[in-house]
Amino acid sequence: MKQDHPDLSVRRQCSLLSLARSGLYYQPRGESAESLKFMAIIDRQFLETPWHGSRQMARHMQREGHRCGRHRVCRLMKLMRLVPIYQEPKTSKKHPEHKIYPYLLRSLSITRPNQVWCTDISYIPMRRGFLYLVAIMDWHSRKVLSWRLSNSMDASFCLEALKEALARYGTPEIFNSDQGSQFTSTEFTEVLVNAKVKISMDGRGRWIDNRMIERLWRSLKYECVYLNAFETGSEARKGIGAWISYYNKKRPHSSHGLLTPAEVYDTANQNLKAAA
Repeated sequence: MKQDHPDLSVRRQCSLLSLARSGLYYQPRGESAESLKFMAIIDRQFLETPWHGSRQMARHMQREGHRCGRHRVCRLMKLMRLVPIYQEPKTSKKHPEHKIYPYLLRSLSITRPNQVWCTDISYIPMRRGFLYLVAIMDWHSRKVLSWRLSNSMDASFCLEALKEALARYGTPEIFNSDQGSQFTSTEFTEVLVNAKVKISMDGRGRWIDNRMIERLWRSLKYECVYLNAFETGSEARKGIGAWISYYNKKRPHSSHGLLTPAEVYDTANQNLKAAA
């Protein structure tokens, strides 16, 4: 029997797991059991107090009896991609080839689907490690349009999620993200520019500028991730996928009364097509 080429086999596995293929070849630096424990504590506390920087988070850890100093907290928060909501000038050196776009949503009334999409990356704790999750959301309806898991922070898994959303749902008028290197990369922004989408980026450290998707992370973690100590990437993909399907199709969103995000998105799009 003819066997698949190893690279073809890897591509098939990536497709099934919604994992970035580059991530499968990447060997992440391992964290100790103690650091993973601290990361889980920091993650939960940050959902409650997203204004906590490393100094305040270290004080919280010490008050709770954990021997975790500020330098360690700072390193772990950077690894988890947690940035407090206040603006912190010159916190990192920007890549000289990465253009930063202005924030376009201030005072903008967002009243229809595909007017604004937003994206973000979140840390997903597992029993023996962690993954990163990127999602693309329609701001008006709160529907999750696409998502990807990865065990590395390169831009490829974000780019795959963007291309899937564009292929399935067309193009938004504005696409909003933070200033993370994944979203400012030339590969990522060129896709939006070529699709004639206006690019908007949050102010540095401005969690509130992309608050809709931050609220998604809170719901996902409390309703899915923290209740299931995922062992493997395939388990995480299956569990998160099931929750996102439930969130989109069965879970009424507080902003829309009894309607789910999918119902709001689909109904509004149908009305816009009928009126055209």
